[in-house]
Amino acid sequence: MVNLEDAVIARLESHGERFEILVDPDLSAEYKKGSNESGIEIETVLAVEEIFKDAKKGDKASEEGMLKVFQSTDPLEVAELIIQKGQIQLTAQQRREMLEDKHKQIVAKIAREAINPQTGFPHPPKRIEKAMEEAKVHIDPFKTVDEQINIVLKAIRIKIPIRFEKVKIAVMMPGEFAGGAYTAISKFGKIYKEEWQQDGSWIAVVEIPGGLQDSFHQKMSELTGGNVDTKVIK
Repeated sequence: MVNLEDAVIARLESHGERFEILVDPDLSAEYKKGSNESGIEIETVLAVEEIFKDAKKGDKASEEGMLKVFQSTDPLEVAELIIQKGQIQLTAQQRREMLEDKHKQIVAKIAREAINPQTGFPHPPKRIEKAMEEAKVHIDPFKTVDEQINIVLKAIRIKIPIRFEKVKIAVMMPGEFAGGAYTAISKFGKIYKEEWQQDGSWIAVVEIPGGLQDSFHQKMSELTGGNVDTKVIK
């Protein structure tokens, strides 16, 4: 458990009730990010196994209120839900680090899956970052990338032409490389269809996120020593 002097408040308000717990600022942020998959035990996150109505005053929450909102009076079960669904008072450094990490994840996903519909090619990450900055995009450190991605896309469309799109690419290579191609392609997308030619070459149509076109062409070239043809199918 964290010392009371070092603890911060995690708070959840629901059904006209307020619930607060005292938590380790670092462990609670990690626990919230990874939920039960973080590997952190809820007991180690708490400074004290108590649920408060007002932690600063030491006023405890009523069992009636906990039952109404959480269907439980078990402090560990309630504390887990408060961390997962409520707000944690972060230090300035924590919030900055979490925002930077979430920002990078969002930029990476957009760069991976989006294209410029005017050219059919992906936008470089720096162009996406600049568009987000110019559009004054707000990132929530506690929401997932998927929860925010559409909001971010909508905001930056006023700055750059962009949309999520998958592309189909025709691939032809000597049959000796086909086995390795299966493994490599699975990391990009999926094989739509394939066939073997009479000369032993392997042909496939692959579907991948639009932003991965350059990386895909490069990987296929590396895999075959340049002995490959790839072409985007319009």
